[in-house]
Amino acid sequence: MSGGVLDTRPLIRIENIVATVILDQTLDLNLIESKMPESVTYQPDQFPGLILRLNKPKTTALVFKSGKMVVTGAKSTAQLIDAVKRIIKLFKKHGIKIISKPRIQIQNIVASGDINYYVNLEKASYLLENSMYEPEQFPGLIYRMREPSVVLLIFSSGKMVITGAKEEREVEEAVYKIAAKLKELSCLISKQLFQF
Repeated sequence: MSGGVLDTRPLIRIENIVATVILDQTLDLNLIESKMPESVTYQPDQFPGLILRLNKPKTTALVFKSGKMVVTGAKSTAQLIDAVKRIIKLFKKHGIKIISKPRIQIQNIVASGDINYYVNLEKASYLLENSMYEPEQFPGLIYRMREPSVVLLIFSSGKMVITGAKEEREVEEAVYKIAAKLKELSCLISKQLFQF
């Protein structure tokens, strides 16, 4: 490893994007259920929202009377936008009037990463500020990064889970930043050392 850069590029994959979608209108959930029974589940005595599932992209929307929706399952911002467009088209196709353009706010991006090095978590926990490592309770080190504002669960295998990002680029920035920091602190162990 030379010059602050890793020999191999970290692998990063978005697992789930959770977003709020705001339609500036109230929605008649009973009407939506009556017009789209094959696409939705609505049991107001158990949950106040209507559940709408899309197959392409594979996402789920919780639709509320207030005109707010929570959309989960997208693996990219582009997929999220596509899902919202499809939901609006589906509503319009079934005669549900949508009067305004939906506003999308990403609440959380959950991603996985792998820096392709083993990590000495014991050493990292002493040297990294804002970290917590209690192996008898949880096998990963919990690291709260300030910029970007995300939480990383880092495992000794070099694999990690990243939560709290609001944009995809924040995920990549966080993984590269923590990899460089762990290298700088001499907490990385090459996996080649363990190959026979």
